[in-house]
Amino acid sequence: MASEGDLLESGVRSPAQFATTHWSVVLAAGHESSPGAREALETLCCTYWYPLYAYARRCGQNSEDAKDLVQGFFAYLLSRHALRLADPVNGRFRSYLLSSLKHFWSAQDERARAEKRGGGKSVVSLDEAAAEGRYRLEPRDDWTPDRLYEREWALTLLDQARSRLQEEYAVSGRADLYQRLKQFPFGEQGERSFAAASQEAGMSEAALKSAVHRMRQRYQELVREIVVQTVADPADLEDEVRHLIEVVSR
Repeated sequence: MASEGDLLESGVRSPAQFATTHWSVVLAAGHESSPGAREALETLCCTYWYPLYAYARRCGQNSEDAKDLVQGFFAYLLSRHALRLADPVNGRFRSYLLSSLKHFWSAQDERARAEKRGGGKSVVSLDEAAAEGRYRLEPRDDWTPDRLYEREWALTLLDQARSRLQEEYAVSGRADLYQRLKQFPFGEQGERSFAAASQEAGMSEAALKSAVHRMRQRYQELVREIVVQTVADPADLEDEVRHLIEVVSR
């Protein structure tokens, strides 16, 4: 059976390039003349906060301290002074977030961190209970904090792609079809499974296989559309996709 890594590696190699990337949002948010950029950056913070939270927890922070650390980091990140120091030339967006968190953490003693945290005041809306529940399901092995961060970053990107895929099917009035197809996301199942599913869906087996192929292809495209937004240079896309595959395949 093919893995998700195999599926992504065989994907489309020439995705569209986007004027709006995570890096452009960060850079724009550092300037007064960029309306809406701060709100867009807050959205990015809400999207990618769990990998940072998991990193802090794996470093030994309890749930409350990890939450406060991430909130404090976002307060720092959302300040225009911090954003003006951002330089996309030297790394990927995932690396920028983690290295910035490490710098923020190491530069603050407990008193300074408490001031940055604003006495526990939330900067962005975070589902803390869900995050801790998710963290309790993380592997209890010898994974380092950095490795866990990379894994959760990769899974966040893949979750975004699946959510967009489901939304596209729903908008086009094919929500029921998506529910049928999503049981075949990453590799060929047995013919009997296709036969049973085609009967349930009221379509021929050949039509079902064709629909599954189109779904997988669109998923590949969506993953690349998302990943390309996290790199400074679109030429780095395939390297970043290969890194994502390596991370989720471990």
